[in-house]
Amino acid sequence: MKSVAIIGGGVAGLEAAGKLSKQGFAVTIIERDEHLGGRLNQWHALFPDRKSSTELLSGLIKEISSGVNLITNARILEVERNDDGFAIKINNNRMVTAGSVLLTTGFDIFEAEKKEEYGYGIYENVITSVDLEKMFNSGKPLVNAQGKTPARIGFIHCVGSRDEKAGNPHCSKVCCVTAVKQAIEVKELLPSSEVILFYMDLRMFGRHFEELYKDAQFRHGVQFMRARLSEAFENPDGSVQIRIEDTLLSKPLKMSLDLLVLMVGVQPQKKQGNLVDMLKLERDADGFIKIADTYSPYKTKIPGLFCAGGITGPKTIEETLAEARAVTVEIGGYLRNIENFAGQEQYVMEL
Repeated sequence: MKSVAIIGGGVAGLEAAGKLSKQGFAVTIIERDEHLGGRLNQWHALFPDRKSSTELLSGLIKEISSGVNLITNARILEVERNDDGFAIKINNNRMVTAGSVLLTTGFDIFEAEKKEEYGYGIYENVITSVDLEKMFNSGKPLVNAQGKTPARIGFIHCVGSRDEKAGNPHCSKVCCVTAVKQAIEVKELLPSSEVILFYMDLRMFGRHFEELYKDAQFRHGVQFMRARLSEAFENPDGSVQIRIEDTLLSKPLKMSLDLLVLMVGVQPQKKQGNLVDMLKLERDADGFIKIADTYSPYKTKIPGLFCAGGITGPKTIEETLAEARAVTVEIGGYLRNIENFAGQEQYVMEL
C-alpha cells in the first residue's frame, strides 16, 4: 500500500520522487520521453540567478539514483482506481500498481505558427524563445538565418498568452522574466547589438526579478518599449520588418530587425488522450486541472490522486520545487491514514 506512482519525470516529479523515497515509500516514475528532466532540458540558464539548468537537473537525478524505479518511453493507456489504489496500464503490456498517484505532467508551449501575423514558420529570422534557448545551449556563435551576426534583435512578449483569440486568456507568468534573462544573455554574447523588448505589461513579480530587470536596462543597455505588434513581414535581405503601436504614445511605428524572438506562453495540455481527460478531471477557466480546494492545492476529486507543478497552472521552477516538496507531505499523510484504517479494520475482524 505504501507505494507511489509519479507520472511525469520533470522538475516536480523528480523532486517529489526523491523526497518520497527518503520517507520510505516505494516510488515509480513513469516518463513518456527517453530522458528525465522534461522542459528543463530545453533551458540554458535559469532566472533569476542564472544557474545552469544542467546543474539543477544533475542534482535532481542524483537524489533518485537509488531506491526509485524508473520507466521511460512509457505511454499510459489506462488508469484504474480500485480498492487497493491504482492500476496503471502502459505500453508493452506493462502494469504499475500504487497506493497513490502523483500527476506532474506539466504544460504545453503555445504553438507560435497559430499566430500567422507574426511569421513564425514563414520567415527564417522569426524564432521562439524555445528556439533561442537551443541556440544558447549549442555553444555556437549567435547568428541569424543568413549566417550574419544580428545587429538588432527584438523580443515580442505575450505570444499565445493573455490572448482570447488563441484560447489562452491567462498570463503565462514566466515570459517577462524569461525575456529579460534572454536579453541579457544576448547582450553578453553580442555586446554591440541593439536589443529591444516589446511588452504589454512587465510582470516582474518574483523575488529578485526586479533586480534582473534593472540589470538588463542599466548595465546591459536593453531597451524596453510598451507596444503591440500588428504584423511582421520579410524584407528582401531576409531581415524582418515589424509594424507596432507604441501604446504609451499611441503612435504607429515600423522597424527592421535582424532577428525576431517570440516569447511563447504556457498553456494546458490540450491534445486528445491526455491524462486530464482520461481521468475525467475537471478543468478550470484557463484549462488547467481544477484543484479540489484552494487551501488544499494538490488534491484532486479522486482520493489518492494528487498533482503538482505546471499541470495546475504556470509556475516558476522555484514554485514547482516548493509544490513538489509540499505534496509529498499530503501523499504521506494519505497513505499512512489508509494503512492505519486497514490495520484497525483487521483488528476488529480478529476480535
